[in-house]
Amino acid sequence: MARNVITMRDLEGVEAGGEVQLAPGTLITPLAQEEAERRGIVFRVLQAEEAPAPRAANQPPQTRTIAIGADHGGFELKEKLKEHLRDWGYRVLDLGTDSPAAVDYPDFAEAVALAIVRGEAQLGIVLDSAGIGSAIAANKVPGGRAAMCYDRATARNSREHNNANILSLGARLISPEAAREIVAVWLQTPFAGGRHERRVEKIRAIEQRYSGRR
Repeated sequence: MARNVITMRDLEGVEAGGEVQLAPGTLITPLAQEEAERRGIVFRVLQAEEAPAPRAANQPPQTRTIAIGADHGGFELKEKLKEHLRDWGYRVLDLGTDSPAAVDYPDFAEAVALAIVRGEAQLGIVLDSAGIGSAIAANKVPGGRAAMCYDRATARNSREHNNANILSLGARLISPEAAREIVAVWLQTPFAGGRHERRVEKIRAIEQRYSGRR
């Protein structure tokens, strides 16, 4: 069963110095932990007898689906990230590859981008050895906005400013722990809108102007 996850958004209605009660096994994303420390919010894990009853097996969770795909260079990290995503309560749409045998990264980057623009998943993650090729390939699909991120700052910026819907990671450039942190920040950071919306709209306009051209 997927465990609950607390993000920064969950703290928006909590007063400074307040308390948030958690069920046993609840995960707290790094940005939520930072926000709690900044505002003096305390997390209290409920005892087993205090915890709410688990969701019925036939009741679907209200959560987002994350599409993920990797070539052979990103296969091992993809498998680790799938575990984290499920622990955080996300549905995972694994679009391959399913082994470390050599394959071509554009195939999987395209599959993830298509899942996003078709509405089969809300956000996507693509991986290869460096992360560059998958980002380029995913951005060729109209509607895909892939950002290659290598730390928490770039992850936050790509969502907040660029409304990126696909995260690209270089599996041989960052550690599994760094990748986990990047994914956690990326998934919980909302698009800021405002002046950034105007700029993202200009990106969409460029895409429309050149769509169909070769």
